[in-house]
Amino acid sequence: MADKPQARKRNAYPHFLPIPTRWMDNDVYGHVNNVVYYSYFDTVVNGYLIDRGVLDAERSQTIGLVVQTQCDYFAPLAFPQQVDAGLRVAKLGSSSVRYEIGLFAAGAETPAAQGHFVHVYVDRDTRRPAALPEPLRAALALLVD
Repeated sequence: MADKPQARKRNAYPHFLPIPTRWMDNDVYGHVNNVVYYSYFDTVVNGYLIDRGVLDAERSQTIGLVVQTQCDYFAPLAFPQQVDAGLRVAKLGSSSVRYEIGLFAAGAETPAAQGHFVHVYVDRDTRRPAALPEPLRAALALLVD
């Protein structure tokens, strides 16, 4: 069995987005279902990119495709809690980015879950890897650990 993952504290993440949980996020066990955590990952990453003006989902010529995801769970979250989604960039390549996300109960110092996903940026039409456009690279550089 792999070593137990170490939870990163709140101060490891330079950007946060508050995300309200929804009634439908809970499963029959009374907590947020594991698949919903990945939706929170998408929300904090794409929200950051849209807010910085470096992602136009309908028109950007360079788009990010998820090629890897992973999540470790430490404690449950449940409706009606607010989730503070922390975001950082662990690796910024020429055409790929490894985002790391911590999901915290509002105000908590230790995450309820943390994980990552990797975007490979590609040309929208050809789906071939493409260099990160400079405005995107600059926005992501602000999150590099």
